Amino acid sequence: MAEIATARNGAQYVTLGLDRETFAVEVEKVREILDMRPVSRIPNAPPFMMGMIDVRGHSVPVICLRRKLGLPEIPPTEHTRILVLEVAIGDQPRVLGLVADRVFEVAALSPADMEAAPDVGTRWRSDYIRAIGRRNGAFVIIFDLDHLFGCEEAAFIGPAETAA
Repeated sequence: MAEIATARNGAQYVTLGLDRETFAVEVEKVREILDMRPVSRIPNAPPFMMGMIDVRGHSVPVICLRRKLGLPEIPPTEHTRILVLEVAIGDQPRVLGLVADRVFEVAALSPADMEAAPDVGTRWRSDYIRAIGRRNGAFVIIFDLDHLFGCEEAAFIGPAETAA
């Protein structure tokens, strides 16, 4: 519960859909949201690592969120998006793309509407989840991006590019 208490009142999150669930990532971690595009494969990458895309002259590794969470793959649709995120892997800031079925909106979620991630009853590892929020009568699963992406990704994801 301590992690929830550290959230600011009305913290902003980008909400995204995957399967029948709604997830959220902190808006300050999102650099941009892209339409789905061709992804160049990386040899010997883990199954959830789709490959690389070019974002304005920079190589960005792309992770399939469905594979990462152990969900069945589906073909991309016109709603499929790539969220370009800056996350900390180890002690290094890294840029990566995260493929989601759809992106909904930027939403404010209050700490009063959140509770700690349950240890049982979810399809995903609870250490991937920072909190469970509620929005418009539905659950919103808030990712802990630092735990969702770890050592396995670090071998394939370079350090974040700094703005000039």
